[in-house]
Amino acid sequence: MPAHDLALLIDAARMAGRVATSFAGDTAQRWDKADNAGPVTAADLAVNDMLSATLRLARPDYGWLSEETEDSAARLSSDAVFILDPIDGTRSFIEGSRTWAHSLAIAHHGKITAAVVYLPLRDMLYTAAVGRGAHLNGQPLEIKNDIPLIGAQILSTKANMADSLWPNGVPEFERHHRPSLAYRLGLVGEAKFDGMLTLRPSWEWDIAAGALIVTEAGGTISDKTGAPLRFNNPEPLLNGIVAGGTQMHADTIAALNHSAN
Repeated sequence: MPAHDLALLIDAARMAGRVATSFAGDTAQRWDKADNAGPVTAADLAVNDMLSATLRLARPDYGWLSEETEDSAARLSSDAVFILDPIDGTRSFIEGSRTWAHSLAIAHHGKITAAVVYLPLRDMLYTAAVGRGAHLNGQPLEIKNDIPLIGAQILSTKANMADSLWPNGVPEFERHHRPSLAYRLGLVGEAKFDGMLTLRPSWEWDIAAGALIVTEAGGTISDKTGAPLRFNNPEPLLNGIVAGGTQMHADTIAALNHSAN
C-alpha cells in the first residue's frame, strides 16, 4: 500500500506544480490570515482545491488535514489521513523565490507511510515510502550519522539561537536558513546539511512529508524533547522538531534538555 500511495502523491505533486506555476507569485491575489497566521494566495487555494478533488476521489476513506482547509474532527476516526501543505513557503512564492514546495504525506495510525516534497521551480522531487528508502529525483538518499552538533551545518531560524533555550549556552554550530520547513527536511535527507531544528510548536502539515524523508534516508527525527512524532493529533501541532544524523540528533536533544544544575 505505501508504494501505491506514494505513486498517487507523486502524480498529485506534479499536478500541484503545474497549478501553482500558472500563477505569477508577485501578482497572485493575496491576503493575510487571521491571528497573524501568515499570508495566503489564490495559488495556495487553487492547489488545495485540486489536491482535495484528486486525492479524496482516489482514497475516499482517508481523512484530510490541510493548511488551507478548515479542520474537522472527522479525520480523527480515519485509520489513514492525508496531511499536506499546498504551498509551503508562501512568502517565498509571493517574492518570486524558487524555494517554496508542495508537501504531501499520508499517515496510517499516526505514522507517516508515504511522502513527497516537490519544488517545481527547482525540479526537485523528494520521495519516501516506509521501508523503501528516500530518493531525490529517483536517486537514493543517505544521511551521515557520525557528525556531532559542534561544527555542524544546521538549518535553523535566528529565534532558535536564544540563550534562554539552551541551558548550558548555544552550541557552536553553523546556522543556515531556507524558508520552507519541508525543503529544510529534504535538504537534511539529502545530506546537504547535517540537521535542522525548530523549537517552536510546528504544524503537522509542515513536517509530515519531510519527517519520512529524513528517517527513510537513515536519520532521526523527534520533537524538541526527544519524544517520537505522532501525526493526526486532535490539535495538529508538534512540540518543535530536531532532525538529522544520529549523533547530531543526540547531541542536540542533550543540549536542549540538559539540566543547568
